[in-house]
Amino acid sequence: MAFELPPLPYPKTALEPYIDALTMEIHHGKHHAAYVANLNKAIAGYPELEAKPIEAILSDLSSVPEKIRTAVRNNGGGHYAHTLFWNIMGPNAGGSPTGELADEIKATFGSFDAFKEKFEAEGLARFGSGWVWLFVNKAGKLEIASTPNHDAPIMGMGIAGCEGKPIMVCDVWEHAYYLKYQNRRGDFLKAWWNVVNWAAVTRYYQDAKKSVVVG
Repeated sequence: MAFELPPLPYPKTALEPYIDALTMEIHHGKHHAAYVANLNKAIAGYPELEAKPIEAILSDLSSVPEKIRTAVRNNGGGHYAHTLFWNIMGPNAGGSPTGELADEIKATFGSFDAFKEKFEAEGLARFGSGWVWLFVNKAGKLEIASTPNHDAPIMGMGIAGCEGKPIMVCDVWEHAYYLKYQNRRGDFLKAWWNVVNWAAVTRYYQDAKKSVVVG
């Protein structure tokens, strides 16, 4: 199989009380697992795709055969977004970023509180299912945007409506929060800050700054 479901980097109980263990179990073990299985099914028989990392596939979807492109976009996007989502959360987390990332957030959004307000607003404004991202855009600057379904900024403007290298993401599909928060997406978004691992986000930021092509 070309892709595997990555293990959670912490126990499924680790994010309580903000994200409950049953949600983590279903979200990771059922939803994410299904995206990986369906992605592998879609690319079976295409060794050139099986050999590529998911980022390389999603950033060049036009090269994916048309008959499997939608399945790869949806399921590959789900695999990519969920993997990032798990990795930028953790127990005993929260707080605020430090160093260069903190400085860039303040320079871009005015303050950390203003950044959080904008991020939450994007998540609340996303109609239906989707994701809200913090990413380094093609100009090397931080940007916030939400996307529908499993579209991601690495897919580019033509697909996602935004373009860049993601460094943080929050899942606003109902399966990410409904067992605990029901229809209260805003409450979930506010609670979510308590599990953001800013050290991990900073590592993604540093990598993104190195790889972004400033136009």
